[in-house]
Order: sequence, then C-alpha cells, then structure tokens
Amino acid sequence: MEVRQITTYAVNCKSIQEEKMIPVTLEADEARILESGVINLHPDITYQEIEGFGGALTETAAYLYSKMTEESKKQFLEEYFGENGQHYRFLRMHIDSCDYSLTEYQAVEDPISDPDFTTFTIDRDRKYMIPMLKDAMAMTAVPFSVLLSPWSPPKQWKTPPAKPKNDAAVYGGLPGFANPINYDEPSRCNGGSLKPEYYGAWAKYLAKYVQAYLDEGVPVTMMTLQNESVAATNWDSCVWTAAEQKTFLKDYLYPTFLEAGLVGKIGLYIWDHNKERMVDFARELIDDVTGPMLEGIAFHWYSGDHFEDLGLAHELFPDKKLMLSECCALHPPGKAGFMGFSLPGGPTVREVDLDDAAAYAHDIIGNLNNGMSRWIDWNLCVDKNGGPRHVASGFGAPVCANEEDGTYRKLLTFDYIGHFSKYILPGAKRIAFSICDDKIDVTAAKNPDGTIVVVLLNRGVKDTFYAIRLEGKVIRLEVPAKTVNTVCI
Repeated sequence: MEVRQITTYAVNCKSIQEEKMIPVTLEADEARILESGVINLHPDITYQEIEGFGGALTETAAYLYSKMTEESKKQFLEEYFGENGQHYRFLRMHIDSCDYSLTEYQAVEDPISDPDFTTFTIDRDRKYMIPMLKDAMAMTAVPFSVLLSPWSPPKQWKTPPAKPKNDAAVYGGLPGFANPINYDEPSRCNGGSLKPEYYGAWAKYLAKYVQAYLDEGVPVTMMTLQNESVAATNWDSCVWTAAEQKTFLKDYLYPTFLEAGLVGKIGLYIWDHNKERMVDFARELIDDVTGPMLEGIAFHWYSGDHFEDLGLAHELFPDKKLMLSECCALHPPGKAGFMGFSLPGGPTVREVDLDDAAAYAHDIIGNLNNGMSRWIDWNLCVDKNGGPRHVASGFGAPVCANEEDGTYRKLLTFDYIGHFSKYILPGAKRIAFSICDDKIDVTAAKNPDGTIVVVLLNRGVKDTFYAIRLEGKVIRLEVPAKTVNTVCI
C-alpha cells in the first residue's frame, strides 16, 4: 500500500503546495490497541456516485478568455480541463443574458411581435461563449456535460417587479448597486414573474434554445427551470412559486420537450437556489406525476451550510441527483469587503482569501457527505473588479484575469478546489468513515480504479494529528493548521 499526502497552505497570499509519502504500519504491530486520535475508513460501504466537478462559462468569463494571449489561453484551459489540471467536466451556461453578461439580451428581441420566433438567434452566444467552449473541447478528451440555466424569460412576457417582495430594494439601498427600479414596467431585471398565458411560449423558447445549442455541437445534457427561483435581484431574474413551476413543468415544459425529442437527452433540475428552502420547494413540486420528469435538484451555497436539509433531500428523493450549481466569494478578487466595500478594521485580503478557500472546501465536504453528486462553481474567471458585467460591482472567482496584458492569476480557492476535483475522479463512490473529533472536516471516496481519497480540512489555528485505520493497517498523518490536505491511498 502506497500513501501520499498533498498539503496546501498560504503564505502572504501565495499558495504553497507540498507532497510527501506517508509510512504504513500493521495495526497488529502497534504497542497497544489503537483507540484515540483515529479516523476509520470503511471502503466496502459506499454511498452516492461522485460524477465530477465544473464551473460556469459565462459571457464574462468567455470575453476575458478572448482577451488572453495565446499562451495564457492554452495554459488556462489546461489548468481547468487538462490531464494535470482540475479535471472539470461540467460547464454551466446561461440562456439569454444573466448578471455576468456584458449587456442584457434575449434570443428574440420582441416575442410579442414575433410569436413564431422567426427572428430567434444565438449569434450573441457565438461571439465569445461557444468559441471558448469549443477550444476547451478541442484540447481534452474529457467528455463535457453542459448545464443551461435561464435567468429570465423575455421581458415582454413578464409582470412588473413586485415592490413589497423585491430583493432589489435591499441591493438598491447601497450606492451604485442598482439602477432605479420601475415598478410599472416589466424588465429582465428586478424580478417580476412570467405571465401564465406565456407558459407555453416560454416552454417552446427553451426547447428552441436547447436545440440550437445541440445543433452547434454543444453537449447539453442538463437544464434548470429557473436560476434562483425566489430571488428578485437587480440583475436578470424571475420569481416562481413551487406551485407555478410545477404547473409549468407538468403542463407545458415536459410535453414540449417530449414533442421536441429532448426527453431522455436533457435532464431537468428544479430549484437552483440556496439550500435553506430546497426541501420545502421540492416537496411541494415533486409528486408521482412530476417526479419522473425530473433528473435532480440544483442548489447554491449563499445562505449557509444547511447540510442537514441537503441530507434530507437525499433521503426524501433518493432517485434525484443533487447538484451544486453555483457558489462564489461575495467580493471582487483582492478586496476584502462585501461587493468590494471594505470597512475600517475589517479582515485583510490575505485573511479573506484564506477564508474563501476554506469556505469552499468546507462546503464541498459537507455537500458530499450529504449526497451531492455534481459540483459546479460560478465564473471560471473574473477581472480585478469582479466583472465585467452589465450591473454594478462584482464577485469573486478562482481565477482573476487581467484584460490589460492578457494574463491571469489563480487565487488560493483554485488550489483548494483541486484537492477534490484532481483526485476524486468521475465515477468515484463516497465511502463510509468515522472521526474522533470535530477539529477538522473530512470526506472520503473510492475511485473506479480502487484508489482511496481522503480530503481533510483544518480551519483551526492548531496542528492536528490522526491515525487512519484501514483494513488492519495504520496511516499516521499531521493535518497542519489552516491547510487542506488530500491523502491518496
């Protein structure tokens, strides 16, 4: 048995990675029965299949990629998709514009005057997004699987924003964060809902969009019904109740996909929002009729852990895949405050970078331990301001691109993600384990080739020491403070 440990830690905002071999001893040779400081692994007891990891290929990310030098482009793709890179195999792309588009747009500019969609075009997507995807597909043998998500139907089909329940009222309270909201006119932004009389038209629009991507050679296999189903943000958004989405799915979308020959090709996912309401939403929407229409439940991380609700969703709907479809740091790269607003006496950039990376690892571990099978990050890259995008301010990403000279730099989060995506390979099964304390976060998986991967996160300020027990053998290891570690057995 050969065991190696990969450790990543930060020094002055720089990621340092070390690798070492770890000795293995027979438990029978121990001086006494090993009871304390133990992590037990049970590789013969398996749970869900872990299908892989990925990120979002938004117009923002694709635009920044287009501005990179040829050398940077090649390196960027290799680091995300190459044999020695992150092994990403899932990509999320948006249907029409999202907040990480350069401007608002929709494939049919006015579907009221053009109800037959004769002016439908995805030329906007062909400018940056599809070329980047094809570059990625050309340099790797990894089979990509694309998730499409709509942020908003065409504005002409929507109700105006609903002022009392509008999240944009919160965002709008911060200077420069939102354009003035017109509560009398429908728009792509600030929420509003799809009018029921356009449910059928929207279903046909979505089917047409998916087919257009398939015709371009884009390997679409998944679609969520709506990004952030209850959020009325100041960017592209649309509010749906579970009852409304259930009607749309059952009476319009699924029959339309069936007629278009997309059933069996495209797995449908509901929710696509934060974990704290996913069980309530799913229980109201999924029944004996709608259940067979759905492949899974997508979720985000912005409202906290809620690992128990994820586990409950897995228990209640064991045939549904659980997929994290979005997460990101809520500040631009290199800035410590929310959306870039730093407060006096707040954390340093170094502290925030480490906290971001640790939060990613903590969330991935908790999600895997509660049934998640697919993980998709938000933007593959953003610029130093967390953009560019068609609304003010911006958020973080594992890679920060420099449009001025066509280069990029990786943040610590990138390397923390790699502790999972590089070593837990598609088709791995999560395995049973137990741990003696709560000082570290742990998950474990067995790859298709039989190798066992254990990821250990120490967010504390003290080094910790453990002995892994596995099939009569003992593996002693140190898990240093403020590090993430992958043990490959």
